[in-house]
Amino acid sequence: MQPLRKAFKRLHCPVDIIAQCVHWYLAYALSLSNLEEMMAERGIVVDHSTLHRRVIRLVPLLDKAFRRHKRTIGRRWRITYIIIKGQWKYLYRAVDTDGPTIDFLLTAERDTAVALCFFRKAIRQPGEPEVVTIDKSGASTAALVTVNDNKSEEEVITIRQNKYLNSLIEQDHRNIKRRIRLMPGFKSFRRAQTIQAGIELLHMIRKGQYQHPAGDGMSPAEQSYLLAA
Repeated sequence: MQPLRKAFKRLHCPVDIIAQCVHWYLAYALSLSNLEEMMAERGIVVDHSTLHRRVIRLVPLLDKAFRRHKRTIGRRWRITYIIIKGQWKYLYRAVDTDGPTIDFLLTAERDTAVALCFFRKAIRQPGEPEVVTIDKSGASTAALVTVNDNKSEEEVITIRQNKYLNSLIEQDHRNIKRRIRLMPGFKSFRRAQTIQAGIELLHMIRKGQYQHPAGDGMSPAEQSYLLAA
């Protein structure tokens, strides 16, 4: 990916050091100050504010590169949302019945327009599902009804509302919540969106959703570094 290569060329630190710092920050319960100290113990001087700028700059590029090799998913989805701490923000997430992440969207509001935006974003790459299981959210129901408008009977997405059938995605949420809970307050909503995208990216790699020809047999960490190579 040419934009990603150009972004790494502009960095003052070697690519492998920045790639490792970005991976550790998104994958583990570490602060930027922790990473600064850990690098210093290894004889590498990296300022925590510089690391933060690199995370914000590189995550969107890494996410774009990942989606070019994202594994295909099923057509029976589980969809719900979680609430981010502090001010009320909403994280829409969807997984298929086997566990892989379909898509996600961090938003400031929770209404039909936002839910519709999320569904259209989720459908864009893998195509429309056959069945979608959601919680009791009226906004999600209204959005899916809009998606189903003007479809033939064979094309209509089946909508199921059952909180017990959504236990799979609730379990998947715990990994995301655990990482977010340990982070300090975000200074802007845009930065929160970027870092959330990075956390989701590493989570998808752990779940084996990175399908790159050179990544067979690699650990999740190695695949993360491959993405930046």
